[in-house]
Amino acid sequence: MTFPERFSNLPEYAFPRLRSLLDAHAPGGEVTHMTIGEPRHAMPPFVGDVLAENLSGFAKYPNNNGTDDLLSAIAGWLDRRFGVMVSPATDIMALNGTREGLMNACIALCPEHKNGKQPVVLTPNPFYQVYAVAAVTVGAEPVFVPAMRETGFLPDYAGLPAETLERTSIAYICSPSNPQGAIASRAYLRDLIALAEKYDFKVFSDECYSEIYRDEAPVSALEVARDMGADPERVVIFHSLSKRSNLPGLRSGFVASGPENISHIRRLRAYSGAPLPAPIQAVSARVWADEDHVIASRKLYAEKFDMADEVFSGIQGAEAPQAGFFLWLPVNDGEEAAMKLWTETGVRVLPGAYLSRDVNGDNPGKHYIRVALVAPKEETQRGLIRLRDCLYG
Repeated sequence: MTFPERFSNLPEYAFPRLRSLLDAHAPGGEVTHMTIGEPRHAMPPFVGDVLAENLSGFAKYPNNNGTDDLLSAIAGWLDRRFGVMVSPATDIMALNGTREGLMNACIALCPEHKNGKQPVVLTPNPFYQVYAVAAVTVGAEPVFVPAMRETGFLPDYAGLPAETLERTSIAYICSPSNPQGAIASRAYLRDLIALAEKYDFKVFSDECYSEIYRDEAPVSALEVARDMGADPERVVIFHSLSKRSNLPGLRSGFVASGPENISHIRRLRAYSGAPLPAPIQAVSARVWADEDHVIASRKLYAEKFDMADEVFSGIQGAEAPQAGFFLWLPVNDGEEAAMKLWTETGVRVLPGAYLSRDVNGDNPGKHYIRVALVAPKEETQRGLIRLRDCLYG
């Protein structure tokens, strides 16, 4: 199959689909955007100063894998946050946000064949769409595993047939999950890593929402793998400053794993990747080293979680999540709900089906909408009240 043919069956990306659905219709009130997960809390106050101090770095080619200062700052954060000690020299690579890493790690680490057959890449359903595109890019078969209320909004990979698991090369997991905000427990991750050890596949753990939570801090798959004594090459984790530090435009994150995995990812980066500019790396190092702004931002999200609980009190299934910053709200039909909400109130949300795939005629996101809690508290509250009154009144 040629490269263009592989992509011919991919559905249109979620946000162009949303524009096609809504933009021909006038909003029914003051426009309130609650679709995109773009944090709008204040970024760390020192970012501008650090950037200005390092402007001369734009005159030089940047370090491809990350400067020593940046990699050391990331390693220090992993130790403080998860108690995991990694080598900055061999176990980490800086990323242009997690999307780059989630895509390129699959290209670098997925084999052409598994047990003489087409490899399988497992992904939750619904999911961050780059997981499926990465699988298609490498010629693997993406297998979409429902992450529904019945499974704790996490995929039950252990329930797959043995013949599928024997072909599996990579399993994506997102914790806290996007869009549902479910946290993978230590036991869940332990079972998943044990399954990966049994069937010899890698776990790609997308942890970019790990610092936005209500009560208990999420664990990392790398932390669980260490505690199990699992092969350090078994788990690859991805983190970003976009959500943690309200810096989506910085395009800065990292991937961490065992040295063999990282060497392969670095080799791909050397040929086809785009390293972070040196001034961005300097800013990133400072941001990973600071926790005060993270705590302040998490407090603001906690206030919005509590507010959402109050707004939707008594509406079954509409409780705010454990973590992340999306509401995953039940409706009869996501597209119909998004259209009604837009044309009657001006509130703009994303149909859940746009984040999912049909499997055997069923789309696990069809009966949901995703609502981002990223705007200031007062704006968010107004939008949620209008949403509630329109869809649940």
